[in-house]
Amino acid sequence: MKASAGREDDREDQGTSAREIVLGFVRALGAADVALRQAVPSVERPADLLVLARSGEIGRKGEAGGYAYAVHGAGCRLTSPDGVDVDVDFTADGREIFDLWRLGRYARSLPSCAVPPADALRSAVEGLPDLLTEVRPGWFTVSRPPGRR
Repeated sequence: MKASAGREDDREDQGTSAREIVLGFVRALGAADVALRQAVPSVERPADLLVLARSGEIGRKGEAGGYAYAVHGAGCRLTSPDGVDVDVDFTADGREIFDLWRLGRYARSLPSCAVPPADALRSAVEGLPDLLTEVRPGWFTVSRPPGRR
């Protein structure tokens, strides 16, 4: 009985850690969004970096608002001044989407952070239905981005 309770406590600790990672990712994405919009007037949302890079108006790699950016395929990796990575893809309508791999990448960029297993990250995402929406299997978006209505 005692061993079983210990395993449940371990899972709860992983869930808390995973939840903090998911919420931190959402906050980091919001902070990058604000910094980009303030620094580059033609950027209304991070997806605009993809449009600008594809049109040749900006390079595929660069810096804006203190963030390094690297446009890739259908998305962009944003790295904060302190080295925290937020990597997202974009839907056709410009919404930021992410998967569990990107949450793990974010966690690995944090100082002294253990990356929780994928099932713990999945549970954390599913535990935030008012904040996150699954837009296709395994891909999520922020339902209500911080600071926007």
